[in-house]
Amino acid sequence: MRKLIPSGGLRGMLLPPTYGQHVTHRTEFTILSVEIWATGLVVNIQLASADGPEPRLILQDHFGTGYSFRDSATLESRNLQTFTPSVPPGTRSLTIRSADDPEGRPVVTFAVPLMAVPEEPEAPRNGEYPPSPELRRPA
Repeated sequence: MRKLIPSGGLRGMLLPPTYGQHVTHRTEFTILSVEIWATGLVVNIQLASADGPEPRLILQDHFGTGYSFRDSATLESRNLQTFTPSVPPGTRSLTIRSADDPEGRPVVTFAVPLMAVPEEPEAPRNGEYPPSPELRRPA
């Protein structure tokens, strides 16, 4: 069975600050959003036509992290592409480029908001979990 959506929780969604449309000799597309999951990224793309080829994308953050293409699914003119890993803590920006653009121009650059890294629960000691922290309203 094919699993397109990364595992773990959805940590955030990035929307383009500008119209993320890109046209090359091979394809025409618009980046609609990027979902940040605990284990990867999902890029939501609108193709110019249902029979157009899906774009080949290159993702890179301001640290220079390389993101690996994992899978893709197309339904009509909508295309989803998954990449790993997820953005590392402290990432400030994520740039998407078209691999079909010989000039390597950015299609769109997203500002990545500061996200808390979820903590892993402590392992039980002698079969008992530590008490949960008390929840209270911030001052």
